[in-house]
Amino acid sequence: EGGDLLKGDPAHYSVLAQVYRSQGRHRQELYPLIQSLPIGSSGRGRNLAYRRTTGMALLSGVDSATTETTMESSLLRRLAFSVEKPETTFEFFSDAIIGAAFLATAVVAAKRMSTSRSHGGAETTVVTAFYSLILLTSSLRSVWFLIPASVWSPYYTPHAVMAFDPGEQWGLKFLEIVLMGLGSLCLFSIFILILVYWADILKKYFYPGARRSKPMVTFLLLVAVLLAIQLLNATLFLCRRYSSEGMILVNSITMSLVSIVCVCEITIFSHRFRTVLKTLGDLNQVSTETQVKRIIWITVTGNIFFFTRAFLETTFAIVLIIYWHRTGTVAEVFSHATWDSYILLKHWSELAILALMLYILQSRFTSAVGNGNGFVGSEDGYQAVPDTDKGDNGDTTLSV
Repeated sequence: EGGDLLKGDPAHYSVLAQVYRSQGRHRQELYPLIQSLPIGSSGRGRNLAYRRTTGMALLSGVDSATTETTMESSLLRRLAFSVEKPETTFEFFSDAIIGAAFLATAVVAAKRMSTSRSHGGAETTVVTAFYSLILLTSSLRSVWFLIPASVWSPYYTPHAVMAFDPGEQWGLKFLEIVLMGLGSLCLFSIFILILVYWADILKKYFYPGARRSKPMVTFLLLVAVLLAIQLLNATLFLCRRYSSEGMILVNSITMSLVSIVCVCEITIFSHRFRTVLKTLGDLNQVSTETQVKRIIWITVTGNIFFFTRAFLETTFAIVLIIYWHRTGTVAEVFSHATWDSYILLKHWSELAILALMLYILQSRFTSAVGNGNGFVGSEDGYQAVPDTDKGDNGDTTLSV
C-alpha cells in the first residue's frame, strides 16, 4: 500500500509522512522508495546530505531511539517541502496586471525621453537621465512579471537551489534573482541621482567657495559600488559559497540599508532646501510658499516609499536569517499568502513612486525647457535665483 502511494500524485506526500511514521517495522523497505522520489527539494545541499546519511543508517539497521527520531524528523520535513504549490491563479493574474502596469510606465518613460532629447541644455540632459533610469526599471520589472513564474521555477515562493546542481533549474533561478537585483538597482539609482544633485546645489549655496565634484561622476561612483555588490553576490553563488537563498538575503540587506540612507538624506536635504527658499524669498520679497509645499510633498511621499521599502526588506532579511539559522533552509517560512502580500506591497509602491516621478518631471521641467533659461517661470511659482558662486561660468539657478 505504501509503495502504491509513493508512485501516486505528489499531493500524497503528506500522507506518506503518516505512512512512514506508522510503518515502524517496514521503514527499511519504505525509505528507499521515498529516497527515489523526484522530490523538489532534492537540490538543498544540507538536506540532501542528511538524507543520504540517514538512509545509510536505516539500511544498516541503526535503530537507536534518538537517531530514529532525528531521521524521522528530517524525512518528514523533506516530505513537507515537496507539497510546495506552484503559481496560483490569483498570483498569475496579479503578476500579469503588475507587469502590464510596469510596461505602460516604460512606454511613457520612453516617449518622454525621446521628447526631452530633442531639446538642448544641461538640465535637459539630467531629465533624460531620469527618464532613462525609469525606463530601465520599468522594463526589467515588466519582463520579470510578464514571464510566468513557472518558467523561472516550479515554485512561486522562495526555493533554494545551488549553482550547477543537477536536476534543478538553477540557471533560470539565478537569472531571475539577477534580473530582480538589477531592477532594484535601477530604481534606487533614480533617487541616488536626485540626492546627488540636491547635495551639489545645497553645497553651492551653503558653501559658495568650496570645491565641488561633478554630480554625475559622484552618481556613477555610487552606482558602481552597488553594481559591484551585485556582481560579488552572483560570483559567490556561482562559486557555490551559498544557495539562491543567500543571493536573496544579500539583496534584501543591501536594499534595506540603501532605503534607510535615502530616508535620512531626503529628510536632511528637504529641511535645508526649505531654509534656502525661505531666505531667498525674504531677500527678494517674493513668495516661496508653493516651492516649500512641493518640497514637503516630495519629502513625505519619498520617505513613505523608502520607509516602507526599508521595513519590508529589513523584516524579510531578519526572518530569513532567523529561520535559516534554525532549520538550514527558508522553504517553509513563506506561505503563498505571506509572499503575495510582500510582492504586492513592494511592487505597487514602486509603481506609485515611478508614476510620481513621471508627474514631477513633466510638471517641473516642461516649463523650464520652454523658457529656455533652466528654471520654471513665474507661471508655476518659481523664480530665478542669482548665482552665488563666482567661480562658475554662466547663469545658475536653484531648481526644486
